[in-house]
Amino acid sequence: MNHQETKQYLLQELEVVTKWENEQKGLWFWEKIGKVPFMILDRVTPKMVHKKLGQALDDIGSFIQKGGSYLTSENEVLKRVKKYTGSDGIEINSLRELPLSAMDEISEAIVQTRKKVAMTQGATTGIGGFLTLSIDIPFILGISLKTLQEIALSYGYDPNEQRERIFIIKCLQFVSSDIVGKQTILQELSEFNNSSPEKKDQTLSQLQGWREVMVSFRDNFGWKKLFQMIPIAGILFGSFINKSMMHDIGEAGRMLYRKRRILEKLEEKEVTQHKEDGIDSTSN
Repeated sequence: MNHQETKQYLLQELEVVTKWENEQKGLWFWEKIGKVPFMILDRVTPKMVHKKLGQALDDIGSFIQKGGSYLTSENEVLKRVKKYTGSDGIEINSLRELPLSAMDEISEAIVQTRKKVAMTQGATTGIGGFLTLSIDIPFILGISLKTLQEIALSYGYDPNEQRERIFIIKCLQFVSSDIVGKQTILQELSEFNNSSPEKKDQTLSQLQGWREVMVSFRDNFGWKKLFQMIPIAGILFGSFINKSMMHDIGEAGRMLYRKRRILEKLEEKEVTQHKEDGIDSTSN
């Protein structure tokens, strides 16, 4: 059931996002030693696997510039919108007109689906221990990017636009950052829509170091993956860990995009109110 999107309702939903932002406490102790498993992998992993992992990271790096193979299909999101609204002919540009409650439901369904895919992948790669772990990491990075793009579409933002891919990378960076990094990213994203051209160029320049973003993302959940390095037992660990990772990615993406859409809806209401006030004063 859709809520009436009054200004009060939108402000209440904005408070929900703000509360979530305040609850982000940075990395847990074990996550701070997350690089240890990858130090082990660096020593024992064959060069061929290293090369494949590096190639995957290069492919993901090109995502900012042109999307590449990680640019998601719009059809899946449009199908979900059609199922929710019962309307045909839904286009990307019209998604921003959906009520917030519809956006929330569609994006949540996307995250749940991606969790199941990630769990299956984690269980599969858990069979082979640390060798298949090196395959699982690029997979998680890729599915994370696709999930964030679909969340962006759910809230009416088009990942075909480079600036949206920058926002998506920032969401990914947020998940793997410590408390100081999270605060910095939240500040950057809060100014994303209203930033000057110079500020946007600065943000793009910062993201030229995309490899650091991806490596920190990899290292962040390294300690969790340590248990997946145990053959056979890694099946259970891999499934659970991948599900947990997708939960964190989905939650961050939904909250950060949700905040943008709420702020834009509030701004639109302010503009409408000013116009109505102007008409009333003129008629009087």
